[in-house]
Amino acid sequence: MDGWLMRVGAGVRHPVDGGSRPAGPVRSGPWARLIALPHAGGWPSAFRSWRPVLPVGVELLVAQLPGRGLRAGEPPLRRVEPLVDGLGRAVAELPPLPYAIVGHSFGSVLGYELTRAMERMGLPPRLLAVSARQPPCFPSEPPFAHHRTEAELLEHLVEIGGIGPELLHRGDLVRPALAAIRADLEAMETYRRPATGVAVPILSLGAVDDPVVVADRLHLWSLETTGTFTRRMFTGGHFYLYEPDNAAIIAKYLLQLCFPHVVEHREMSHPGATLSR
Repeated sequence: MDGWLMRVGAGVRHPVDGGSRPAGPVRSGPWARLIALPHAGGWPSAFRSWRPVLPVGVELLVAQLPGRGLRAGEPPLRRVEPLVDGLGRAVAELPPLPYAIVGHSFGSVLGYELTRAMERMGLPPRLLAVSARQPPCFPSEPPFAHHRTEAELLEHLVEIGGIGPELLHRGDLVRPALAAIRADLEAMETYRRPATGVAVPILSLGAVDDPVVVADRLHLWSLETTGTFTRRMFTGGHFYLYEPDNAAIIAKYLLQLCFPHVVEHREMSHPGATLSR
């Protein structure tokens, strides 16, 4: 299956297939790459608030899993392993660049396992950022969200801010997305902690007002790496990471951790914004 990653640019998204690049003029080559993994059922557009706050020269690639977007005709996968296998092959085929991985909610599980896979290939990221997901030492416990009825699942999505309340009784509008959401939830809820962690640094991110995640558990992501560990907390509920103000702060901090001697000289892609130590 192709199209595991989408290149998100200035108002345009391009599927990424191996080392291919979108047609058209290129101002300059990227000097770094950010691989982003959205929440359960999330499309590449979930990270649209991140593109304007990243420096020019940082390539943003967002996962597009089966069952959504341009891959809506493919059956969604219900386990972490085949998802990571596809993502790992896609990342390994990219032109070499220093990169970081950031995952939100279910994307944190994928990001953690993708980091482990890339380490085994000898192609580790410089940093893994995990957001809005408890560490693997706290596995999901029943009752599982992926077993809920359509009405119950819709109500759950409204409660955590995943969809607007006006759609609560409009299953006809959201039903096409529910299959991908349910599959991702099943993959996340059946996932179990591996025997070994990672060696790359981990940045743990969360919101103190997240209705889904116990904020006090997020520091235990430190158990999953032999590298350095940092935690940062915000407000904004379960989907705080996508709010533009939070995205700007997190992107700046993440890049400073990865490229402390480079980003201070790079201009941000929106006017007047710069990165500094």
